Amino acid sequence: MDSSLYILVIIIAITCVTSYIGFQQPEFFQKYKFEVGAIQRRKEYLRLLSAGFLHGDFMHLFFNMYTLYIFAPIALMGFHVYGFLIIYFGSMVLGNLFCLYHYRNVPFYSAIGASGGVSGILFAAVALAPREIEIWFIPGFLFGAIYFGYSVYMMLNPRANDNIGHAAHLGGAFFGLVYAVIVYPEFAMKNALPIGIMALPLIYLAYEIFVKKRIG
Repeated sequence: MDSSLYILVIIIAITCVTSYIGFQQPEFFQKYKFEVGAIQRRKEYLRLLSAGFLHGDFMHLFFNMYTLYIFAPIALMGFHVYGFLIIYFGSMVLGNLFCLYHYRNVPFYSAIGASGGVSGILFAAVALAPREIEIWFIPGFLFGAIYFGYSVYMMLNPRANDNIGHAAHLGGAFFGLVYAVIVYPEFAMKNALPIGIMALPLIYLAYEIFVKKRIG
């Protein structure tokens, strides 16, 4: 195994362990999940990061970790370990900061999941190699469009007790894409079409949020 891939294994392992603890211990889950009121009133800023290591159920955990597993090697190859870590954790924090801003008047809003970080890695990886990646015979950029399309649908059609941080996808994807463009502008220009296709759900979400004011 490439030494850089150990970082990916460690992140996945820690996320699985902490998520499982959250499944078993409600008090642990409540203490470290993203929650607007706790961050605003009690200044518990650790939640901006710790929420990324918690998940709602095994399917939520599997979907995020599988997506990370597929796209992370390309991000590691293109941006190396330090760049990968900057993208993953930067996207996670920025995604939750976007949630904090967007739901600033909803103190009871809460969310969990590595979606922000995964979205950042996904966008950064596809910016480098949108056609080389295939998941279940689906081109990487189409898989990304499906992934974000599902997230946008769930955000616009929330279910009761759904703590998944769908809003974090937008901030995370933005961070990952901007980082990739800054580091490799020539790849981003070359792959503008597949990146644009993958970004369509996010563009629609931005329209719903900033133009129609539908959410928040």
